[in-house]
Amino acid sequence: AFFSLFSLNQKKPLSSIIKEVCDGWSLANHDQFALQHADSSNFYITEKNRNEIKNGAILRLTTSPAQNAQQLHERIQSSSMDAKLEALKDLANYSRDVTFAQEFINLDGISLLTQMVESGTERYQKLQKIMKPCFGDMLSFTLTAFVELMDHGIVSWDTFSVAFIKKIASYVNKFASDISILQRSLAILESMVLNSHDLYQKVAQEITIGQLIPHLQGTDQEIQTYTIAVINALFLKAPDDKRQEMANILAQKQLRSIILTHVIRAQRAINNEMAHQLYVLQVLTFNLLEDRMMTKMDPQDQAQRDIIFELRRIAFDAESEPNNSSGSIEKRKSMYTRDYKKLGFINHVNPAMDFTQTPPGMLALDNMLYFAKHHQDAYIRIVLENSSREDKHECPFGRSSIELTKMLCEILKVGELPSETCNDFHPMFFTHDRSFEEFFCICIQLLNKTWKEMRATSEDFNKARKRVVKEQIMRALTTKPSSLDQFKSKLQNLSYTEILKIRQSERMNQEDFQSRPILELKEKIQPEILELIKQQRLNRLVEGTCFRKLNSRRRQDKFWYCRLSPNHKVLHYGDLEESPQGEVPHDSLQDKLPVADIKAVVTGKDCPHMKEKGALKQNKEVLELAFSILYDSSGQLNFIAPDKHEYCVWTDGLNALLGKDMLSDLTRNDLDTLLSMEIKLRLLDLENIQIPDAPPPIPKEPSNYDFVYDCN
Repeated sequence: AFFSLFSLNQKKPLSSIIKEVCDGWSLANHDQFALQHADSSNFYITEKNRNEIKNGAILRLTTSPAQNAQQLHERIQSSSMDAKLEALKDLANYSRDVTFAQEFINLDGISLLTQMVESGTERYQKLQKIMKPCFGDMLSFTLTAFVELMDHGIVSWDTFSVAFIKKIASYVNKFASDISILQRSLAILESMVLNSHDLYQKVAQEITIGQLIPHLQGTDQEIQTYTIAVINALFLKAPDDKRQEMANILAQKQLRSIILTHVIRAQRAINNEMAHQLYVLQVLTFNLLEDRMMTKMDPQDQAQRDIIFELRRIAFDAESEPNNSSGSIEKRKSMYTRDYKKLGFINHVNPAMDFTQTPPGMLALDNMLYFAKHHQDAYIRIVLENSSREDKHECPFGRSSIELTKMLCEILKVGELPSETCNDFHPMFFTHDRSFEEFFCICIQLLNKTWKEMRATSEDFNKARKRVVKEQIMRALTTKPSSLDQFKSKLQNLSYTEILKIRQSERMNQEDFQSRPILELKEKIQPEILELIKQQRLNRLVEGTCFRKLNSRRRQDKFWYCRLSPNHKVLHYGDLEESPQGEVPHDSLQDKLPVADIKAVVTGKDCPHMKEKGALKQNKEVLELAFSILYDSSGQLNFIAPDKHEYCVWTDGLNALLGKDMLSDLTRNDLDTLLSMEIKLRLLDLENIQIPDAPPPIPKEPSNYDFVYDCN
């Protein structure tokens, strides 16, 4: 091996630099050589990424990507099993580099790998029997290379044959004990389903939920994560008419209880990717309710009207004969009208009309019937309690149920696509097969209890529902209760009185700060508080943040880091191999963007990277975390913030650098908090003193100034 200290001129073409190095070592055919990072990545240096070379970096002069690809293409077809195994190992390593991948794909390398997987030649079969470990390694490296090559997005997923899909699907069953083969097979199946409608149909025919379930019962969390990811992909891409059918199969196979036992309640922490997949499954499961939520009731449909009759029968005819035919039709009609009023419907004559608004449509009626049948005592108690109250204090069960169902759908975002970045799953929803209905049953009892505590009237309905009950539910959900019973007990502790106490402590005598003198003082203090917030934002930008790149396979996370220079003049950024622990030094970030070159900062739908449409990208949560820096004529730096807090910090900081106002919710909250604290500190000496609304009058001038002492 030869070593040389070399000063690389970034202005020279790369081919000239390689020629210089080859000439220095008397090597001919410089066009067959290339420079490569000598670290673990082994990535080739190209004109596109040459600016990423750092001072002191160790580079390697090696065969060019085209020649290397040609050699590996030949080596993986070797008749010697040892040589073939070594070649496939090298291929799996090199395939992570997009430069090499492009050259290998140009040689039709993907087709060669798929043929090797499909063929199952006699040699492979014999090898499998005689040398199982060797065969396992060979297949593992083949699948790894395939996954890495496809991850670059150069080749369309639509090109693969049924024979290849059958082979990959068979590995999910055959190689349950070989973690690396199983993991890559599951990753390939997930990508196929997510990236091609045709492949979804083929994969759905080849792999069953029953074949996937056993992998959830193991102890390897990564395999469990990949398995749930495949189930989620099949669920997400299933046509509307097949989705409910798939949900029924998942219920039959007891997927929920298996996940609860072997994943959620397993004696180990749940990592971020598993949390994300559980969140996606939760969202997709609740989205099955969308059809009923958006279905209006047909007042002429006898089966639907029978549900309303059943609600009335359970509440009022439990002790009497339901089909009592005595009395005239008119009498019975007036009795039904009276009962429907007691049930709390708006339309007493024809309650079916109450269910014509969507959302919540027929879902509200489904919830009411479930509550009446499965929690009959609580249902009868609520209805009879309210029908015996005076009119103005009754909590109308029918109206409450309709509005509550609508609110719960909003809280759980029923009908929205899962976010690409969210990990917010709730363990309690995995503890019951009818978790949404049980959630409703707990919340309708809460609404009735809160109504009584508030001594609310029908005029207070929206206040009780929207403000108090929603706050109680949201506060209980943020504690992530592990079961529905725990959720219920959390709500017990969040009574109306407790909510008032919490609000009062949060308000911190806010009303006292609305007098004119205080408002004037606020106005005077505000600029220095805003300057303080601005400095904090800029300091956070100087510390920097690790951002995740959105890619086709979420588990293969790619990170990049961005931070502001201490003099606030340059943004330093660059790719990372893994999420960093602590700050990343400036000199390790390869790229720079002078703040003076920034033309604008755009957010949400205006961002260039949000204009692409994708299955999981174009959704509300990702849009809310997206922002871009536009510079030069067409340059752009695209961000997806890790959370809302970082989004606010960065958009505020960038706006501050550009001399614009900081308009985020975080700035508003910080401003309110800091202003409140500052005013309280300044008013400490005035405790228990009434501050007048108007300043005291200025006294008249004295008749003479004889009292003035002249120092001279």
